[in-house]
Amino acid sequence: MITPAFELTQDPDFLTIKIRVPYARASEFDIYFEGEDFKFYAKPYFLRLTLPGRIVEDGREKASYNADEGTFTIQLPKENPGQYFERLDMLTSLLAPKKSRSAKPLVEEMATAASAELSEDNEEEFDWEVEQIPYEESTPPLQHPYGFGNLRSGVFQRLQDELSDVIDIKDPDQTPAEERRRKRLAAEAAKFEPDHYLADFFEDEAIKHLLKYKPWWIDAHKKMTALQGESHQEHDSPAFVVFSEEEREQMRKFTNKSYLLDKRSRHHVYLGLIDILLAYCYEICVNEGDKNVESSWNIRKLSATLCWLESFSSIHDVLVSFGRRVLCYPLYRHFELVTRSFNDTVMILQLGKAAVLKCLLDIHKIFMESDPAYILNDLFITDYCIWIQKVKSKKLAALCESLQKTMLSKSHMGLELEELEAAAVLVQEEEKALKAAGTVSKQQLLCSESETSDSEESSSTSSSETEGSDSDEQESSTSEDGEINSFQGTLQEERTAPLIDCNGLRQGTNTSAVEVGDGKSKVSLQSTTPGKLVEELEMQIHSAMRLSEQPEGLATAGCISQEQEENPVPEPDRFSEDAAGKGDFLEVSPKSNPFLFLCSTNEDED
Repeated sequence: MITPAFELTQDPDFLTIKIRVPYARASEFDIYFEGEDFKFYAKPYFLRLTLPGRIVEDGREKASYNADEGTFTIQLPKENPGQYFERLDMLTSLLAPKKSRSAKPLVEEMATAASAELSEDNEEEFDWEVEQIPYEESTPPLQHPYGFGNLRSGVFQRLQDELSDVIDIKDPDQTPAEERRRKRLAAEAAKFEPDHYLADFFEDEAIKHLLKYKPWWIDAHKKMTALQGESHQEHDSPAFVVFSEEEREQMRKFTNKSYLLDKRSRHHVYLGLIDILLAYCYEICVNEGDKNVESSWNIRKLSATLCWLESFSSIHDVLVSFGRRVLCYPLYRHFELVTRSFNDTVMILQLGKAAVLKCLLDIHKIFMESDPAYILNDLFITDYCIWIQKVKSKKLAALCESLQKTMLSKSHMGLELEELEAAAVLVQEEEKALKAAGTVSKQQLLCSESETSDSEESSSTSSSETEGSDSDEQESSTSEDGEINSFQGTLQEERTAPLIDCNGLRQGTNTSAVEVGDGKSKVSLQSTTPGKLVEELEMQIHSAMRLSEQPEGLATAGCISQEQEENPVPEPDRFSEDAAGKGDFLEVSPKSNPFLFLCSTNEDED
């Protein structure tokens, strides 16, 4: 709490208290008085006095507020009319708590142990009243002024804690204008987020929707333009701008006063007006004319005049500052909103000072409903509302014309917006190319898979056909083998017919046959019993050995002549012959336990 500057005066019937509370909200204050106690509160000021006499509340009390001086004047009736209150100039004693008003003796007795315990018992109740120090107002030198026309200074020395949420600069009274600008640019550069900007740049559906909103000045400007085109005469804006009753009441509350501004100060005032109107137009556009809790924040945050107490030197600097702040702070950060606010400000200025005043009154209302932004009304907006009513229309038209001629582009922002956009577009194209390549490769993969499946189906079909042909061949070969086997069986039966060998032995079903001819010898052994088979085999071996000594022609003719006559059988195909003309072969008969022994003949022995 801040103890305000105050003074007390009296007459026989009333005690008058004059309290100076600059930049306080006059619409919200509390006064309490009873007996010797008086309390006053108007955020952020608090005053508590212990009066030398008693006062009473009987309906004669009065209070008034002087907006120009920022002072409250309160008249309180005395309980005993004609009583004289002493020591009203002793401010320190009046600010002291009621319990400590009694004077202490010059000589005090040191407290003993018993008295110390007694004093501790008496001090069980803690005194929560804060000690107050009287405020001594001093006029600081106007080294670093700010506010409307740079006419204020020293406001933030004692209100820094209360106003820290209103402005971004710390200790503006001790900060020169050049340093404010340097700190502002650094803060904006640190706050800029490329991802946020690019997101609003590419996903701009919400931005396009907001740009379609038409505030009241667009229709008024169309009417004015149409009327000027018909009559070829200039018309002042009051024909197109209508004030509401609430706005008229606001104007009645303002104090009529004049401002003595030099050329430099007037230049700063006009440029500050453009800056404030730009921020206001952005707020109306993004909220589509509706007010919310963020309205006050949007206006003061986007205006460097309000947020950094900036004093501009050119219109281009105003536009660059506003554009940078739009791209750094609010929810919607798109350059089209900067352009839209620029065009709306031009329209408002073309409509004349009535349209400008209507916008300033709306800003004044928004700040009054926002705590603690109301301080900006005392520093800027109230003075602007009074000053704009006395501005010449030609001055405002010249300002509008200069604003129209000023060009603003993304390259002026100093945030490398064009480079960011180009890089982002390049990345998008690469992503599209990669996506297209991925789609093509996926299609190729699907095609290859389909071709593979088709080839697999064709191979399976051919393999099935091959297997079918193989099975057919196997069946045909099987049938042929069956025929051959049946033929061999017939041949074998013919072979087992009764024969007379060369030794005069009759061979029946249990006999053996030996065939020798043309260097080829065939021995067919067939027996039913192992013992007899061995004996006959031995006898046949000896006979074959004897026959091998005879001439080949005789042996052959003698052995097989009778057999050929009875059973002419073609010579078997299965045999092997070496290069020397010798033939050795062994044939297995399909009969049970048959043996075919092959003999060899040597033509050299002949």
